[in-house]
Amino acid sequence: MKVYQTSEIKNIALVGGAKSGKTTLAEAMAFESGVISRRGSVDEKNSVSDYRDIEIDRKNSVVSSVMYAEHSDKKINIIDVPGFADFQGELVAALNVVETAVVVINAQIGIEVGTELAFKHTDKLGIPLMFAMNQLDTEKANFDEQIREMKDFFGEKITIIQYPVNAGVDFDSFVDLVTKKMYKYPKAGGKPEILDIPETEKAKAEELHLTLVENAAAGADDLMEKYFDQGDLTIEEVRKGLKLGLASRSVFPVLCCSAKDNKGVGRMLEFISNNVPSPDEAIAVKTLTNGNKVTYNPKSAPTLFVFKTSNEQHLGEIAYMKIMEGEVTEGMDVLNSKSQSKERLSQIFANSGKTRTKLDKAVAGDIISTIKLKDAKTNSTLTSPKNATDTVTPIVFPDPIYTTGVRAIETTDEEKVGALINEFCQHDRSMRVELSRELKQTIIKGMGELHINTLKWYFDNQHKIGIEFVTPKIPYRETITKSAEASYRHKKQSGGAGQFGEVYLMIEPYYEGMSNQSKYPIRGSETHELSWGGKLVFNNCIVGGAIDARFLPAILKGIMEKMEEGPLTGSYARDIVVNVFDGKMHPVDSNELAFKLAGRNAFKEAFKNAGAKILEPIYDIEVEVPADMMGGAMTDLQGRRAIVMGMDSEGRNQIIKAQVPLAEMYRYSTALSSLTSGRGWYSMKYKEYQQVPTDVQNALLKAYEEETKDED
Repeated sequence: MKVYQTSEIKNIALVGGAKSGKTTLAEAMAFESGVISRRGSVDEKNSVSDYRDIEIDRKNSVVSSVMYAEHSDKKINIIDVPGFADFQGELVAALNVVETAVVVINAQIGIEVGTELAFKHTDKLGIPLMFAMNQLDTEKANFDEQIREMKDFFGEKITIIQYPVNAGVDFDSFVDLVTKKMYKYPKAGGKPEILDIPETEKAKAEELHLTLVENAAAGADDLMEKYFDQGDLTIEEVRKGLKLGLASRSVFPVLCCSAKDNKGVGRMLEFISNNVPSPDEAIAVKTLTNGNKVTYNPKSAPTLFVFKTSNEQHLGEIAYMKIMEGEVTEGMDVLNSKSQSKERLSQIFANSGKTRTKLDKAVAGDIISTIKLKDAKTNSTLTSPKNATDTVTPIVFPDPIYTTGVRAIETTDEEKVGALINEFCQHDRSMRVELSRELKQTIIKGMGELHINTLKWYFDNQHKIGIEFVTPKIPYRETITKSAEASYRHKKQSGGAGQFGEVYLMIEPYYEGMSNQSKYPIRGSETHELSWGGKLVFNNCIVGGAIDARFLPAILKGIMEKMEEGPLTGSYARDIVVNVFDGKMHPVDSNELAFKLAGRNAFKEAFKNAGAKILEPIYDIEVEVPADMMGGAMTDLQGRRAIVMGMDSEGRNQIIKAQVPLAEMYRYSTALSSLTSGRGWYSMKYKEYQQVPTDVQNALLKAYEEETKDED
């Protein structure tokens, strides 16, 4: 393959709704440019992009695929991104290494959840946007209606470059407003006839052309001046304005196609070659953590950014990288800027799905892959010794919102299951796993139920290991609301030295700024910040040497053990003051173990009489839904014990701000998706712990009693 220079490289991501035809369009682009000789399809399970077993089985994209096309002496790197919201981690990763997002629109449906998500993330990252109106050959295709909806959603930046002459099952022609020609395709697709615009279309074409020229002229001051003077621009000037407007996100071009029949795809590749900014022309560029911008200078020392890794069958680990600076050659040694460990790029490839074309060299701006790196993972920066500390700003992946517990069906598989889940999360950074010591569960967090079920598919079909998802336990806390006293004598005699320790203590609620209790004089005090939140204050109120000072740490240890397994539900206890004010010792039988057990049990008895309460985690939640669906979302939240704090708006959507108990949010993403036909979205952030209502506490106590009765 030719070594493409930075100015000859175009990086695009195909994004949008799950059924918009992104994979079919990627296939058509590869075919039209001659990279592949035969077009496959999702339905026939032989597309270049959806080549993984799970994608063949499900007939939809699950993981982003890297492909390329060659057109007009340019290399167009294409990342085909899954359309389901649950896989938006793939979307974010792709947008961090491309200069333009091509949003594919289903002409029958229009704006979908995937469209809205793509726009939100491109807006955040400042990525240029263009639209491909696909499936114009379907019965319900309605170009004009979708354009109205898009202008309502995206504004007047929507700029029609092409419009169909006969959208519907007979679609074969569109008018191109840049070239001022009509493109008419054979029934089976392929090379079009390029014709003059027919008389019946001239008035519409002229009106839309003027709008196009006006939007293109806004891309540069000199073009605007000429437009005001002469009322029109040349084709070259229109192209210049479109390129500048696209790069600055002041123009969102709309092109037409039927990817299934390869109609309009060649002209789209031509438009991308002419108008999409090359890496060195992009306005929004990646930065280094030292604040410097990536320049894509091929003469600089090499710097590569790993934006994605995966484990391919029969190949092993493959790392997908963008060359941010310099040139890369086969066999080159580089440094991992984080670990300073050496890596060798033993081979470098251009990717077309699972097919890899070996390269001798690639330059700044290109997207390549390599295999058998030792420890370079997603977000790793690989550099030369000359710039060993340069690190590309990492991708910020979306926070997961769906939480579930997971366990191996066979206990003998637990260790293997844990290792495989950790490996999966290394490749998919929007999924996270935690082995919770507190909950005694393995907790998985993902972007939704579909996302989590992807993991189960791999275990069922590739690893052949049974796993099951279980309701995640809630990290409740226990505390007290009033003071109480208790004592406990631990006495054990079984021949020889015995055990004896007696402890009297008083406990009281802790709160910031509280004054010390005055019932017992405090001779010494320790404040312990608890790792699970809250505090324990341990006061020595012993007078007259009733308990030797050397036994106080043992008493504290016993109390701390019980706070790690609260008396009510076994949850962590917090925010308690313990005052040890009396006790008894034996000159021979007293030891640390005896006082630890005495302290533990005295604390337990006092806790039960101190107005014990269960606390639950409360989260701030923001739910974004279409305005006409707000009522249903609000009712559902209130049914989850949420307290609505306010409302806001963003575009056509309403945002509900509320506080809600975590215990009520299991599978909420699934419920919200059902309520809003997939158009709702939410985010959560921990706020505080609050007391649970009495009826909830009674239910929790009963459940814990049932759970532990066999242990008594």
